[in-house]
Amino acid sequence: MRFLTYDSIEGPRVAAARDGQWYDVRSADVQLPFSLRAMLAAEPGMLDEVAQAAALGEPLDRERLKLLPPIVGPQKIICVGLNYADHAAETGAAIPGEPLIFNKFPTTLRADGDPIVLPAVSDQVDYEAELVVVIGRRGRHIDQADAMDYVAGYCCGHDVSARDWQKHKPGGQWLLGKSFDSFAPCGPELVTADEIADPHQLDIRLRLNGETMQESNTCQLIFKIDQLISYISQVATLEPGDLIYTGTPPGVGMARRPPVFLKPGDEVEVEIDGVGRLRNAVVAAS
Repeated sequence: MRFLTYDSIEGPRVAAARDGQWYDVRSADVQLPFSLRAMLAAEPGMLDEVAQAAALGEPLDRERLKLLPPIVGPQKIICVGLNYADHAAETGAAIPGEPLIFNKFPTTLRADGDPIVLPAVSDQVDYEAELVVVIGRRGRHIDQADAMDYVAGYCCGHDVSARDWQKHKPGGQWLLGKSFDSFAPCGPELVTADEIADPHQLDIRLRLNGETMQESNTCQLIFKIDQLISYISQVATLEPGDLIYTGTPPGVGMARRPPVFLKPGDEVEVEIDGVGRLRNAVVAAS
């Protein structure tokens, strides 16, 4: 199934796709929670129940919806650095022995169609296409063999990065360089895990103003999704709706000669086969 979250006069609402149409799930069953995050937290398998209810409602005109990120207000946005073998080769970095984990503030999250805002204090803002994993169950100390059972689904993601903050501030400000408002577009939809036969065999690409800048396949992930979930859960309890940005393939602007950084007026698309296409324009801070 595919789900999206959209804005309404009543606040965020969830729609599900069925037979080529989109349906507001609460128009069919008012007992359902208002958000995907709450649905995931309510009980295992609730999304199946939601999908069944969806077809009983009135279809929506998707083109007229103001989309929100599929997961509104996630507790955690967890990111993985240097997690594509071909990207590591591009940067000349050694393959890490363990995942390189950092995070973004929740205020970075944006939806398909929302602008990426270039901060006035950075002139080296870079693009990074990523597959995003959405956690569906609460868990701690998760065994790697069981880890994929904790995946609710997948989204397209964009890990926007201010390289001058990330690389050149004292100590390297990874958190702040990755956490300017609007630096984590995600969407447009959540695709449930059962729709993706193998998340480690997905073509992923990023286009900047129509030109393909990044193109690879998730088979290049150094640390697979089950490894990441198990590893992170040794430290923190994973909650329904938590997002894991799994890393970016080669072709980032920082590694090009000369470097290519985002500028006002740019249009960026992240596309992952079977998952969708995320589009965002780039604007200057007002």
